[in-house]
Amino acid sequence: MARERISLKSDSDLLLMREAGLITAASLKAVRAAIAPGVTTLELDEIAESTIVAMGASSNFKLVAGYRHTICVSINDEVVHGIPSKTRIVQAGDIVSVDCGAITPAGWNGDAAFSMVVPGGEPELMAQRQLLSEACEGSLWAGIAAFAGAKRLNEVGRAVEKSVRKAGRYGILQDYIGHGVGRSMHEDPAVFNYQTRDLGPVIEPGLVIAIEPMITAGSQAVKILDDEWTVSSKDGSDSSHWEHTVARHRGGIWVLTAEDGGVAGLAKYGVIPVPLNS
Repeated sequence: MARERISLKSDSDLLLMREAGLITAASLKAVRAAIAPGVTTLELDEIAESTIVAMGASSNFKLVAGYRHTICVSINDEVVHGIPSKTRIVQAGDIVSVDCGAITPAGWNGDAAFSMVVPGGEPELMAQRQLLSEACEGSLWAGIAAFAGAKRLNEVGRAVEKSVRKAGRYGILQDYIGHGVGRSMHEDPAVFNYQTRDLGPVIEPGLVIAIEPMITAGSQAVKILDDEWTVSSKDGSDSSHWEHTVARHRGGIWVLTAEDGGVAGLAKYGVIPVPLNS
């Protein structure tokens, strides 16, 4: 990918992006607290929207052509891009993935996602789904840790894939990957969740990326449902999606969409995030 297409952010830009990241994090936190048996996915969408608006920002998902909602909610075999609906009701034991983003009045974006297993389901199935979610989240943090010291971007993808393979026999989506973030929610460069022959661009201070592994409990093959948005596993296997927006700056890295900047998630890797104003 051409170097000139990658937008590097200044320190002042990154501080403004931190605001977008924290608003995104607050929205996801509110949604997570509301997930329970009986809630509709449209109700979760409304919670995300009200949180973002109350904090003075807007949904950047609504800026995507043809999309009218604030979050994507994907359940069980749905991997990503599930559309909120008043008829889709969360059930006990479901694995639910929620993706959300915010754009501030200054024009900076945040993007993040999480998965969780809804309490109250069949214990064995819930345990399997919890392991799936933990494998995906673990690969996210492995990728973020690699980003802290990487010289070339695909070191991130290599770390994500290695973590997933170590966790179990999971499928890693090939056609859905991470991306740069800035004035647009989706920018160059592409951020793969697996090792590629191309080492990727050289990492420089000011690079902001969304690392977002998406994995299944079976095959990585997917299909797009009739709504033309929802991506589901072809074999019907459960899925998980985790994501954070991360900045590499002159002092180190900072996870823009984590309340603590990534301190807790990176602790096991011996990586200490460096605040943007330090």
